[in-house]
Amino acid sequence: MQAGQRMIMSRTPLRVSFVGGGTDIREYYSVHGGAVVSAAINKYIHIIVNKKFDSKIRVSYSKTEIVSSPDELTHPLVREALKLLDITKAIEILSISDIPSEGTGLGSSSSFTVGLLNALHAWLGEHASAKQLAEEACRIERDIVRDPGGKQDQYIAAFGGLRLFEFQPDDEVRVNYVLMADGGRKQLDDSLMLLYTGLTRSSSEILKGQISGMNDRLEYYTAIKEMAYSCFKSLEKSDIEGAGRLLDEGWKFKKRLGNGITNQHIDEIYDRAKKAGAYGGKITGAGGGGFLLLLVDPDKKERIRKDLSSLVEQRINVEAYGSRIVYVGE
Repeated sequence: MQAGQRMIMSRTPLRVSFVGGGTDIREYYSVHGGAVVSAAINKYIHIIVNKKFDSKIRVSYSKTEIVSSPDELTHPLVREALKLLDITKAIEILSISDIPSEGTGLGSSSSFTVGLLNALHAWLGEHASAKQLAEEACRIERDIVRDPGGKQDQYIAAFGGLRLFEFQPDDEVRVNYVLMADGGRKQLDDSLMLLYTGLTRSSSEILKGQISGMNDRLEYYTAIKEMAYSCFKSLEKSDIEGAGRLLDEGWKFKKRLGNGITNQHIDEIYDRAKKAGAYGGKITGAGGGGFLLLLVDPDKKERIRKDLSSLVEQRINVEAYGSRIVYVGE
């Protein structure tokens, strides 16, 4: 069967970041270099690509668009991905997410872009490496669409696993795998908790404010970057409690980076989680809502669930793989 005539499905993980978020923003790393510890999780975005019977382009996400050319699409990421790969007609694209993608702080936009690019390359009969997918997704999101934000989301979606990313001033990215013994990885999985705060927010507005005030808070960014290296070392030693303390310390610094990152409700539930047995944690993504990530004493998980029973828990593990093609039609 010719390329572009078979159904393709990609599966791309969402992510949680532990420490270092903010130092992957170009305005910071292009001068100082950045470092972030991130983990892919076993919650996914699936992208299905198929040949359309006519020459139209049909894209289905939270709404459906049927157009004659990529330029007519209102979804900017789909529009620019199709243009980047020179796909102009006769294609259907469907996205399915395990977790609603609006304002949850799990890197869903970048997972969508990486997964879409992976599926489109496969539909064209091409193999794209993790590095290529991450670079193309960064180009679309940061350079073309010009959404504010960093680069960790695209890289962890593409590479998967538990990683330390080092963002160089020349735009190179060093990808380091966090090497843990099998027992340590299980201990980490057993210690993870992800709780939905019930709040959504505009990450773009938070990030724009954060970037505008960056030069006045450089010492906080430097501290957060150093914590990423410390967290990397703690995880490699399977010191989950130590990594949790670094999340706690990093969250204290992150709250100082700009307005809207936290609020009274978030502070109250975080304090309750700490009192119930969490080593430390943070609000995922830009802050302001979405999910609360915790590293906890596994023996105290039930107490935390009881004390925070109003929050919806998503049970997660670290996902070893990044974006993958999981189905190719005959």
